[in-house]
Amino acid sequence: MLEQLTEVINSTGLLSLTPGNLIMWAVAFGLMYLAIKKGVEPLLLVPISFGIFAANFPLTGLMEPGGLYYLFFHNGIQNELIPPLIFLGLGAMTDFGPVIANPKTLLLGAAAQLGVYAAFFTALLFGFSVAEAAVIGIIGGADGPTTIFLSANLAPHLMGAVSVAAYSYMALVPLIIPPVAKLLTTPRERAMVMKQMRPVSKGEKILFPLLASLVIILLVPKSAPLIAMFMLGNLFMESGVVQRLTDVSRNELMNIVTIFLGLGVGATMSAETFLKPQTIYIFILGVLAFAFAAAGGILIAKIMNLFTTNKVNPLIGAAGVSAVPMAARVVHQLGSEANPQNYLLMHAMGPNVAGVIGTAVAAGAFITAIH
Repeated sequence: MLEQLTEVINSTGLLSLTPGNLIMWAVAFGLMYLAIKKGVEPLLLVPISFGIFAANFPLTGLMEPGGLYYLFFHNGIQNELIPPLIFLGLGAMTDFGPVIANPKTLLLGAAAQLGVYAAFFTALLFGFSVAEAAVIGIIGGADGPTTIFLSANLAPHLMGAVSVAAYSYMALVPLIIPPVAKLLTTPRERAMVMKQMRPVSKGEKILFPLLASLVIILLVPKSAPLIAMFMLGNLFMESGVVQRLTDVSRNELMNIVTIFLGLGVGATMSAETFLKPQTIYIFILGVLAFAFAAAGGILIAKIMNLFTTNKVNPLIGAAGVSAVPMAARVVHQLGSEANPQNYLLMHAMGPNVAGVIGTAVAAGAFITAIH
């Protein structure tokens, strides 16, 4: 009888719980609190936090080959299926009108990638490998799906930490961008009113995803999974003839893959892989990457103004990170504080959308160089 009782107890997870499991549960509950109570990226952090919680139950086999969460991770993330599907939905929600009306904003989106490379080289100094440094650097683009996509290719063991860092800092845009923007601009620059953008025709909006795909994928072929799906989703929307596909892409499909993405990412954060000193370094470098990304866009905007007559408000350069549309809203608010007549939202959407493209291209460039 005693032996049978011992067998029953050993078959439960009670005796197999470790302090690491308890710590990871605390991490999961902390993320749940931020998502539910504070509204920090709830669509991703709720499934990610529950994935962390469930994956740290001992003896479940959830992340062993054939386990439920392993299937989400292996088939959806490791095999690079879910991030491109997310980009399909993003494309179906993106208006490239501001970029087409003012192509200079593409440069501001590209300049914001300074944060990616600043964090990349700093991570190398911290002792990370080249592949790990690339994955950490991409946090500076503030684009969660791209971060996950690059991590799946180059450093799957860092996926949980870099994903949580990327989504956390996306939510902290209102806290990170303003001090950087105010440090690098004068009150007069922030008050600058930009000219109204020209109207963009339907034909231009249909041609843009085709031309953008042609140029970007030819130059950086490894960016194709993200860019091709991003532009397809945009073509769905702008063509106006496949409304059902557009609706499914940005609603039902986006919601379904977000659940699988969050659970798969969260399940990678076991105590053994997450509770390491390098996790703290990743979060520190993530802040550095984000700050440098905002600074890069602002500085390039100021340089552009030295050589052009149609000047831009340097603030919009800070929107070059990929946190769409939050970064653009923060920039608009800063401009309005400096000048109540200032309306920067649509102008800031140009570099904001360009930043999504720029981060995907940076990820493709890293894969090409490192592989």
